[in-house]
Amino acid sequence: MAVQHLKSGKPAEARAEDDAKVRVTVEGILKDIETRGDAAVRELAQKFDGYSAPSFRLTLSEIEAAMQKVSARDMQDIRFAQDQIRRFAQAQRASMIDIEVETLPGVFLGHRNIPVQSVGCYVPGGKFPMVASAHMSVLTASVAGVPRIISSAPPVKGAPHPAIVAAMQMGGAHEIYVLGGIQAVGAMALGTETIRPVDMLVGPGNAFVAEAKRQLYGRVGIDLFAGPTETMVIADDTVGAEMVATDLLGQAEHGYNSPACLITNSARLAEGTLAEIDRLLAILPTRDTAAVSWRDYGDVILCDTHDEMLAVANDMAYEHVQVMTDRDDWYLENMHSYGALFLGPRTNVANGDKVIGTNHTLPTKKAGRYTGGLWVGKFLKTHSYQRITTDAAAALIGEYGSRLCMLEGFVGHAEQCNVRVRRYGHRNVGYGMAAE
Repeated sequence: MAVQHLKSGKPAEARAEDDAKVRVTVEGILKDIETRGDAAVRELAQKFDGYSAPSFRLTLSEIEAAMQKVSARDMQDIRFAQDQIRRFAQAQRASMIDIEVETLPGVFLGHRNIPVQSVGCYVPGGKFPMVASAHMSVLTASVAGVPRIISSAPPVKGAPHPAIVAAMQMGGAHEIYVLGGIQAVGAMALGTETIRPVDMLVGPGNAFVAEAKRQLYGRVGIDLFAGPTETMVIADDTVGAEMVATDLLGQAEHGYNSPACLITNSARLAEGTLAEIDRLLAILPTRDTAAVSWRDYGDVILCDTHDEMLAVANDMAYEHVQVMTDRDDWYLENMHSYGALFLGPRTNVANGDKVIGTNHTLPTKKAGRYTGGLWVGKFLKTHSYQRITTDAAAALIGEYGSRLCMLEGFVGHAEQCNVRVRRYGHRNVGYGMAAE
């Protein structure tokens, strides 16, 4: 039996058509922001968020007022989540060391890990206020030592969302803005009369935010292309249909275009999951979103073997991959293209999204083939340097360097090496430009 698609979402052509429409919209809006600055941002904020204020940047008193609205229990939960995320980010940072090695006598090579100097962190808040995204971007940038961290989230019900503001402030943001969507990432990257541009944009978002980041990449750095969330469950008969269906719909509720996929070698589990999804969609409060997402972007793929399941999963390279099998560690060893793995039935994607400590800004649309997710290292640039401390080393490297430059026809390059050989060595190389 070959791999069977028991249920499929929209064909690739239809998805590409949707992407093209988003691309054109984003291009026009970014051009407007670049041309008209604050005026364009203000109009867009009014149009898309119904929000206007004398300044989109919150003052310290406005930040404090917002935080006062957060309940004590919610503040305690935010602190707990940030403690977990900080602990893991600090461990990751400690793994990145500056090095210097003597590769030959008198030749020293090294690198330094230097923080990006300014970062704009986008926190989604349209359909759902993504409080956790503030931890993931702002706090992680803070652990990395970024000297200027600005953060932006859309208003919720016409005002800054108190818990998002609290998470930004507690995470270490230096500037907090009430802006959403394309106008937020555009203003942070391009700059306006009142917002100094940043060097890097990070944070998840909808298809429009992801496309804006793609178009801005090069002018600024980005963490990765993090579009609509994707979730995959790899499961066999060791787990039941209720848990699988719950894990699929738990992410499908994100938006109308959030892919969710089951890969299994059990026909019984596949059929049971399809039935269980129908049952849950009848009672899920977010079914209006989840049902559309499952209809258009849901897949159930039946395979013969674990090897087939692995091959399909690596090829699809989904953002979140929940593994519930009799060989979870085998998948950990052999999966190579994904955003993050969630191993075993005791954990789930929601843990990673909100609290466990790993970062939830992850690659989508097969970007897991070439990048991992956001982590402290994304905010650090590894810069190399070199130093030669002896005459003998200068002459030795110079001789090799001169010959290799001439091999490529770079006479001026060769003379850079030759002048060192003549100054620090005891014999002439024998070619190059005029003698010193």
